[in-house]
Amino acid sequence: MDRRSLLKAGAAGGAITAAPFIATRTAAAAPYRAEYRLSTVVGTAFPWGKGAEIWINLVKERTQGRINIKLYPGVSLINGDQTREFSAIRQGVIDMAVGSTINWSPQVKELNLFSLPFFTQDHAGLDALTQGEVGKRILQVVEKAGVVPLAWGENGFREVTNSKREIRTPADMKGLKFRVVGSPIFNDTFTALGANPTQMTWADAQPALASGAVEGQENPLHIFMAAKLHTLGQKFITRWGYVADPLIYVVNRDVWESWTPADREIVRQAAIDAGRQEVAIARKGLTADDTSMVRDAAALGVKITELTPAEKEAFRQAVKPVVEKWTKQIGPDLVKRAEAAIAARKKA
Repeated sequence: MDRRSLLKAGAAGGAITAAPFIATRTAAAAPYRAEYRLSTVVGTAFPWGKGAEIWINLVKERTQGRINIKLYPGVSLINGDQTREFSAIRQGVIDMAVGSTINWSPQVKELNLFSLPFFTQDHAGLDALTQGEVGKRILQVVEKAGVVPLAWGENGFREVTNSKREIRTPADMKGLKFRVVGSPIFNDTFTALGANPTQMTWADAQPALASGAVEGQENPLHIFMAAKLHTLGQKFITRWGYVADPLIYVVNRDVWESWTPADREIVRQAAIDAGRQEVAIARKGLTADDTSMVRDAAALGVKITELTPAEKEAFRQAVKPVVEKWTKQIGPDLVKRAEAAIAARKKA
């Protein structure tokens, strides 16, 4: 078998799986480390960190302690700089990660697909991508970029919040300072909407919001709740679901090849199972059948704005130049396939 097997896609809840990469070394596998380092941006109070914790526990249990993993939240292995995480995994500074497609998109341009504003729209559209051929292609690209991808997770759809006023139109964003992640497409999107974007890490964002250095931010609602952003002046939430943020469970390639084929399969299946559980956690309270998290946010005294289709269309029109620019960088063929997958899902 080739040193790098082809990725094998399969949908399981919110996960696309990748077949283990079977090393053909003639030498014996290297001794297992006493501990492997797993990186995340946030801790276990958030679905993201919880998904990593589930993976860690499943691997330890199923390998009977042969593979022990320690969680390093806050991307602490690289001094909190989340945009360096993917490179650090390739270099071996980080052994494993549950990482954001947004944070890794500066190194893997195809991951910007999920950051095209107002593209996926809802869970059905997102699932159409991650659970189908588009998801398979993206994992193949991630593998070629130097890490071993195993499963999909989900941080969720990102909503916009601020301390100044209700946002219903692009004009309402004019002049407001927003913290955005360190991916250039976000700077382009918020600039197109008339806002003043400021790129900073999540660790820096919270004190900046508290001091008023920035007036707003964008994140999934469960991040808003767990981080208690209402205590940092965030009084207005507009639910516009403009960008999705899938997560990917990955392992450093050298670490992966140091394990036996049987243990690789255990780690892979544990990632699939953890991803499935994490997606369910991330969507809890944010579905058509269960809006409990929205009600919980409103109970904090926060003004929640739901956009009408016409209002959302105004935002979509304002960012069309951004979509056109980034479609060229992501790859028109991939974007076209993604659009077709979303359209087919809506017809089903």
